[in-house]
Amino acid sequence: MELAPSFTAPEQLPVRLRERGYAVLDAASVCELTRCHLTDLLAWAPEWNALPPDAYLKDGGRYRRRRHACFRVEQDEIFSVPHRAHWQPVEYNALHGGMERWFEPMRPAVTTAPAWGRVLASLGNVCSDLRGRQPWFVEAHQFRIDTEGGIGRPTPEGAHRDGVDLVAVFLVAREGIKGGETRVFEAEGPTGQRFTLTEPWSLLLLDDARVIHESTPIQPTGTGGHRDTLVLTFRAGAFQGA
Repeated sequence: MELAPSFTAPEQLPVRLRERGYAVLDAASVCELTRCHLTDLLAWAPEWNALPPDAYLKDGGRYRRRRHACFRVEQDEIFSVPHRAHWQPVEYNALHGGMERWFEPMRPAVTTAPAWGRVLASLGNVCSDLRGRQPWFVEAHQFRIDTEGGIGRPTPEGAHRDGVDLVAVFLVAREGIKGGETRVFEAEGPTGQRFTLTEPWSLLLLDDARVIHESTPIQPTGTGGHRDTLVLTFRAGAFQGA
């Protein structure tokens, strides 16, 4: 049985993040927060059909496809930065940490769209509300987890933090699968929540210093089952690097 999340209204988002370290917004609230039309966000969905395979999976799996891009957000201004490797320390990613992973860049159909800038700017404001106004270093990841091999693992590294300030996980599509339950736990306590994101462009926001998170494996219920997400991480000071 899929458990629905408890949604937060945009005006309650700062309080919710401070109280619990995470919040979930439905698609209508995402549009209100970002000043985007849902049709603009839904129009990006075909881009997830053009993701190349992730060549760095250490578990030998072939279930993940992805693209990657980096940006700097200063208030409402968005700056692209030269394409760079994705890197995490082993303290945050025991499976894939400590290695430079060069993924194919995201394509202009998404990153040059006016809605893209509004999404980044609005989430940068959420970060500044939490940590104080400053530049934010953003990594964007398009993911497709498929079930062609029977099981797909959204978080093969298990429950983890990302080593950033804020993590934003947008559900883009969920087709022909079961599983994929989201689990959020206090980093320094026993409390946890579990739920399943099912609505396209619903959003999970995580204060990465306070909570750890994971998504359970997915299995097919039909041909071509997959789960598509857009993950944005916001970090103060600099990008993570070796």
